[in-house]
Amino acid sequence: MGEPEAADSDAALVARMARGDRAALATLYARHAARLLALTLHILRDREEAEDTVHDVFLEAWQKAASYSEQRGAVGAWLSLRARSRAIDRRRSVPRTRAVPLEALGPDGPADPALDPTRTHDQRRLGQAFAVMSADEQQVIVLGYFEGLTSSEIAEQLGTPIGTVKSRTRSALMKLRGALGEAPGGERP
Repeated sequence: MGEPEAADSDAALVARMARGDRAALATLYARHAARLLALTLHILRDREEAEDTVHDVFLEAWQKAASYSEQRGAVGAWLSLRARSRAIDRRRSVPRTRAVPLEALGPDGPADPALDPTRTHDQRRLGQAFAVMSADEQQVIVLGYFEGLTSSEIAEQLGTPIGTVKSRTRSALMKLRGALGEAPGGERP
């Protein structure tokens, strides 16, 4: 099994993982773990739970590497979606007895993903995509995708009918896809 090089694409690393290459997993982990930790920590508000979730995500990625399809999206999105889903599942199933506010983490908190130079382009594109949405659409996306709330929870929090929340979410996602250059089926042109 060949040693992955720093220049290997994420997709090439996942293909190597599917063939049992542990070094490829280590490289992928080094590239994405800090961002996934920041995401899961934001949802769970508990560092230990977030770290466990990120570990679970990479274990699942290792086990399911052969099922990854580059046509369905980038590896970073594949990992982020898994991390978000696992964090939301964990938040709903585990009592929050150890929860710590993010502000209390101090210098040991996760690295700021905004400072990662490899993410600058993606962050700029996401910012531009968010700019095409209304404030109401932005709010449901933040609550649903970054806070991990369900449509019912968003409706309750905003005092808005659930149908309105779902309509705003659909509209926002369509605008995001358009702004990010994805076809309605999630395919990139």
